[in-house]
Order: sequence, then structure tokens, then C-alpha cells
Amino acid sequence: MGDFGHSSSNGRRSQDPKQKEVRTDDTKVEFSEDEEMLIARMFNLVGERWSLIAGRIPGRTAEEIEKYWTSRHSSQLQKQR
Repeated sequence: MGDFGHSSSNGRRSQDPKQKEVRTDDTKVEFSEDEEMLIARMFNLVGERWSLIAGRIPGRTAEEIEKYWTSRHSSQLQKQR
């Protein structure tokens, strides 16, 4: 069968060659600086509504975003307690 486009190893098509999107293992997904800033702004606006945030970032799932957020911010939350 024909090739329908180039896709990355994680099954998603690269949309912007400048955008950093690298999988280091099956559980860690890297986000571009723009995506990180957008997630932070959206989180401040809507809280833990991951599907709403994912709807603003093409190619990202709510699960990826939640995993990213909790991995980056869970240690900060524990320090505040």
C-alpha cells in the first residue's frame, strides 16, 4: 500500500519541524516550549480540565497533558503542604 505521509515513531505526524517532540521512553513525552506555556496558561484559567486544554493543542491527548503536568508539578505541590 502507499505511504500516506511521514509520521514520527509515536504515530503522530510532525506538524512543525522546529517543534521539539521526542519520546525518550514509552511513558515520557516531551512538550515544546510553546506547548508548556499554553498548558500553564490554560491550567491557570480552567484548572484540571485536561480535555479542554488538550482541545487547544493539536495532536495531544488529555492523558498526555495530565501526565506531563503532574510529573512537572507534583513535587512542587508536596513542598507547599
